[in-house]
Amino acid sequence: MPTSTTAAVARAGADDFTWEPLVLDDPGPGEALIRLIATGLCHTDLSVLAGNLPTPLPAVLGHEGAGIVEAVGPGTTGVRAGDRVVMSFNSCGSCTRCRTGQPTRCSTFFPRNFGAARPDGSTPVHTADGEPVGGLFFGQSSLARHAVVSVHSLVPVEVADDRELALLAPIGCGVQTGAGTVLNLLKPGPGDTLAVFGAGAVGLSAVMAAQLSGVSEVVVADRVASRLTTASELGATHTINTAIDDLGESLAYLTGGHGVTYIVETTGVPALLELAVTAISTAGTVAVIGAPAAGSRASFDINALIDGRTIRGVTEGGSDRITFIPALIDLFRQGRLPYDQFVEFYPADQLTQAVQDARSGRTIKPLIVFDDHDSEAGR
Repeated sequence: MPTSTTAAVARAGADDFTWEPLVLDDPGPGEALIRLIATGLCHTDLSVLAGNLPTPLPAVLGHEGAGIVEAVGPGTTGVRAGDRVVMSFNSCGSCTRCRTGQPTRCSTFFPRNFGAARPDGSTPVHTADGEPVGGLFFGQSSLARHAVVSVHSLVPVEVADDRELALLAPIGCGVQTGAGTVLNLLKPGPGDTLAVFGAGAVGLSAVMAAQLSGVSEVVVADRVASRLTTASELGATHTINTAIDDLGESLAYLTGGHGVTYIVETTGVPALLELAVTAISTAGTVAVIGAPAAGSRASFDINALIDGRTIRGVTEGGSDRITFIPALIDLFRQGRLPYDQFVEFYPADQLTQAVQDARSGRTIKPLIVFDDHDSEAGR
């Protein structure tokens, strides 16, 4: 039977999400019905809401969900009713890259994650009047009390209670992306230096991962002083307040003019990507994570790349979510990846406040919780 639920809908031209009553179809093959416990709010959600990324609207967004499986579709394997799950990105599960542990390089990654629809163009979400609403954003559309989710986006987990499950939600995208960029792709070592542009959830996750890798220096740049304080608490050796200091000059001073070995660019500001290319050392690498508005361009001196400098695009930290997410959970439980220091809980009826706090930089990772007993906001 179809499921009636409530979801935060993004509509074209709107400045905020609106909670609306919706109807979910029964899960189809390869899908599961999930009751959400919590969902992280990500800047990608806000970019889609602003019309900067080409996801068709109206749609239910949200791609850092955690919840409980209530039902599975015909022939669906890997999860069953009652399982606790963390939700992550979607992939086809059958192409060569998916079958060899590289699902972020899936040949259909973009439409499966940003298309807000099944591969055949249908959506399991609609209004009571039958108006289609985009679903399966990143295979999940988890800014909702219930969601029909692709099984390829689900990672079963063992947890003590619902509050612990809620805290695992940000691992599905933000934490995985930042940590994976460092641990899976850049793989810095002793003597290397790493700079992070942007002290959001992704950037701070990169900082924590850098501490695990043994780099000699970690530099974090941001315009919000409180975020730089958090970066220092999580292991940054130097911080640069770009509202006060010149970023290029500061990096040159800190490195003696030799450049940084690795830069993780999370802001999506083209001018900062251009600067990053000039600020890395010979054979250094810029990891590009931040997503600006569709069609944005950056320019750089091509000759700067001839000596081995690299610009590398990153999706979800280059992760195999089935193995990497459990590894990150273990690190979190050991206290070696303490991302809970920058998570703040918001009950569902405070979603508008969470959006405002994310935009202003006051809150690094808002976590929307759906159970009443978890509704007290606080770090």
